Amino acid sequence: MRFDPPLQEAALIRRYKRFLADVELPDGSQMTLHCPNTGSMKNCQYPGNRVWYSDSGNPKRKYPCTWHFIEDPSEHIIGINTGLANKLVEEAIDGGHISELQGYEKIRSEVPYGDQRSRIDLLLCENRDNLVKDCYVEVKNVSLAEANGQGFFPDAVTTRGQKHLQELLAVTHAGNRAVLLFCVQHEGIDRVAPADDIDPEYGRLLREVAAAGVQVVAYRTRFDMEGSRVDLMGRLPVAV
Repeated sequence: MRFDPPLQEAALIRRYKRFLADVELPDGSQMTLHCPNTGSMKNCQYPGNRVWYSDSGNPKRKYPCTWHFIEDPSEHIIGINTGLANKLVEEAIDGGHISELQGYEKIRSEVPYGDQRSRIDLLLCENRDNLVKDCYVEVKNVSLAEANGQGFFPDAVTTRGQKHLQELLAVTHAGNRAVLLFCVQHEGIDRVAPADDIDPEYGRLLREVAAAGVQVVAYRTRFDMEGSRVDLMGRLPVAV
């Protein structure tokens, strides 16, 4: 994924009201960015550190600029825009970088499904070899890192995420294929696990659905800030 126009750089002052962040620009002036992340952003907020943002160029928007990335104290880039995860995964599938999700003719997004009125992030269908049925892919963004390269999901209690696991389990029981894909937007993460200390119910459900046949995989993001480009490439282990 390439950003056009290119990303711009600033320094974080603070994030507040969930969807807002104040930054200092290179000329010393300040600006408020839209923060597209509804989570706690634990270990992703470092006042004074570099951030990268895009400018929509739309004067009708109250906050025309959007925060996407931050550099942590170890100089690891972290993607805080959870809305990018689905796009990164879809591009990676198209580019042949996710081996588990190849062989499908069509990708549909935000398709309604399930008894709990959910929307699946990506629905892969029309398998070329007619060997498997439709594949339901739920994408989760991972940005929470602890010491020694361990990444966790979620970063806050997520009843919505729990519901998605239940829906994936129902998909499997119906005879279709279900995949939970962790999109890891953090350079310092080299493996992923459920954050049992934050949301023990999510961890319990994740292990239940994995044992029942839901496929759980994780892929890491490669960042090129100078080129304003990010790509999903390289599988990571998941402990369930």
